Amino acid sequence: MADASSVAYDALKMAVEHVLGKIREGKKLSTEDVLVLYLGTIVGDLKEIRADIARLDSRIDETNKRIDDVVKLLSARIDETNRRIDETNKRIDELARSLSARIDETNKRIDAVQATLLEIQKLLIELVKTRQQ
Repeated sequence: MADASSVAYDALKMAVEHVLGKIREGKKLSTEDVLVLYLGTIVGDLKEIRADIARLDSRIDETNKRIDDVVKLLSARIDETNRRIDETNKRIDELARSLSARIDETNKRIDAVQATLLEIQKLLIELVKTRQQ
């Protein structure tokens, strides 16, 4: 069973052919005949427009697929970049902890040296005092 639009198109096509036959015979056209010719041109234009829309839909679908592929590729690259940034941040954190531990150890040694110097200073002061007496 054909759909209604194709049946209507076939009927209109037959009517247009009938009117064209009248034109060939040189007969006078009625208002209805002119309307049939006008509808025939409109239907032809509509078919072209539908074909154009179908082509555009196809191109839009292809473009959307290409955009989706680009988005997937960029997403993968962004994920890889984020993973590398996370690894770099971990290395920086480890280095900061290591340097902080070394600085703390150096500060302890400096404190120990200062304490030793204070003890030496006290001993020297006592030595000077004992010699002056």
